[in-house]
Amino acid sequence: MQNTPNKYLHWQRQQQDFITCLKSQPLVVVLRVDPNSWENSLFLNQIFSLFTQLNTAGVKHIEIGWSPHPEWIYLMREVQRNFKGISLGAASITCSLALKSVAQLGLSYAMSPFWNPILQKEAIDLNQLLVPGVFSPKEVQEAIRLGCKLIKLFPASKLGKDYLHQLKSMMNPLPFVIAAGGLEVSDLDSWIQEGYGAIVLGRGIIKNGRIDLTLQNWLQSKKDQSQT
Repeated sequence: MQNTPNKYLHWQRQQQDFITCLKSQPLVVVLRVDPNSWENSLFLNQIFSLFTQLNTAGVKHIEIGWSPHPEWIYLMREVQRNFKGISLGAASITCSLALKSVAQLGLSYAMSPFWNPILQKEAIDLNQLLVPGVFSPKEVQEAIRLGCKLIKLFPASKLGKDYLHQLKSMMNPLPFVIAAGGLEVSDLDSWIQEGYGAIVLGRGIIKNGRIDLTLQNWLQSKKDQSQT
């Protein structure tokens, strides 16, 4: 697959735009759909309730995990139509089929849990920003060589908060680094202070259909700080 110079430049701009957006709020919330939920008539209302709560609390970036279910495209389009102020992305992009679904929707970003240079090049060809998941220094180096300006360290909880310093000792400067996998609200400030550009939070932030109060408090504290 051969990416044209114009598509490569467009990809670079996409990356920079997303980095700028993340700097304004270094948080991405990921929601995943239970495979058994698609047949639930109340499912869409439940998703909309979560988006309304997150939007009201001030969350700017929300991802929904990709699903091969035919209703996934419909769900994403409904969210796009009803929550225009949210930067909507797709998580768990692991194959060409998933990538093409995202590109069809025109989402501003998507994320993969692992490094796949072939999938990355396909994303560039489709004009779709795909943030790669990386684990080892070798994968980080390969991502840099391809031109990735932002990467996702995954799973962050297994790698540890100090992993970023270990990478910097081997290669510097690093791309904009997103930490994802097994992190909690209590990790936000300490990981960001260590130099991570943004944090992805998923399981645990929704309890009994409501946003965890600690996340609401964190968002409110950041809002208060910006107003002082």
